[in-house]
Amino acid sequence: MEMQTSRLLFRPWSEEDAPALFRLASDPDVGPRAGWPPHGSVEESLEVIRNIFSNDHTWALVLKDKGELIGCMGYYVFGESNIDIGPDDAELGYWIGKPYWNRGLATEALRFMVDYCFNTVGFITLWSDFFLDNPASGRVMEKCGFVDTGRENLLSHLYRGGEVPVRIMRLDYAL
Repeated sequence: MEMQTSRLLFRPWSEEDAPALFRLASDPDVGPRAGWPPHGSVEESLEVIRNIFSNDHTWALVLKDKGELIGCMGYYVFGESNIDIGPDDAELGYWIGKPYWNRGLATEALRFMVDYCFNTVGFITLWSDFFLDNPASGRVMEKCGFVDTGRENLLSHLYRGGEVPVRIMRLDYAL
C-alpha cells in the first residue's frame, strides 16, 4: 500500500531499492544513530530489504517530486518492539539519509505516521525512542506530540545499544 504527504511517498520496499539504500545506509553518521551498523555492500542492503523491511508496516520514504529514496518509516507491534508496550500499542521507528537532514522531512513523515497509526490502524498509545547522543531525533518526536517518559534503556541487541542509552517517548491517542 502506498501513502503520501505533500512531499513524501510512503511505499513498500523493493529489491531494486538496494543500491539507493546502500548509498544512504553506508554513511557512518546514519545507521549508528538508529541502532544499526553502516551497510558494507549493496548485497547487505538487499538482505535488509528482504529480511527486515519486507512487511506490511515498514515503508520506503521517497521524495515525490524527484522519486529519490530518502529513508525509512515503520512501526513495531506488541512482541516486536524494543519497548515494553501493550497489545494496542506500537513503537514507531524512522531514519532519514544525511543528504535530507534539516529539511523537516522526518517531522512530516512522523506526523503522518502518527495520524495513520491512530486513525487508520487504531493503536491507543505510540512509543518511540532515541539514542541520547542523537537529540535531533528526540526533537522530531517532541514536534509530533511525543512526551518524555523519563525512562532510559540500554538495548544490547541494537548496534551501540549496550553502550549508549535510549530515551523513551510516548504519545497517547487524544479523543
